[in-house]
Amino acid sequence: MIKIVVSFRNTLNSPQKLPFAEILADGPKSVGILFCLECNNMLYPKQNKAERKLEYCCRNCGYKSEAENPCIYVNKLISKLDELVGIVPEVSQDPALPRTDSHECPACGNRGVCFFQSMLVKTMSMKLFYCCNTCNHRWTDY
Repeated sequence: MIKIVVSFRNTLNSPQKLPFAEILADGPKSVGILFCLECNNMLYPKQNKAERKLEYCCRNCGYKSEAENPCIYVNKLISKLDELVGIVPEVSQDPALPRTDSHECPACGNRGVCFFQSMLVKTMSMKLFYCCNTCNHRWTDY
């Protein structure tokens, strides 16, 4: 078993190390873009040294907002789950997709599956995505 530890700062000067599983369970999956409530421009992270807090500030009008989360950047190293999120579960009902009985569904054991190449994944690989005709479980073989 591989244990991955991710380091981030929970205050301005004290790094904290957490196991990767805790970050996935509790922490952010991504860091969104925040916008100014006054002028709708993008807010940028800025350190308030006097109060030892993280703030988001507007570079246009000077609006400030206290950060709810200390995370300002997420580096995703594992993207297998993200590839399958964009696939509609009912894709197995598409009559234009090819079918095969040579692959078994890992969820229900059914041997009737459809397969396709996703246009959402911007890679040059020939990776096939499978969808079970019975339970709509989606998976890929690497």
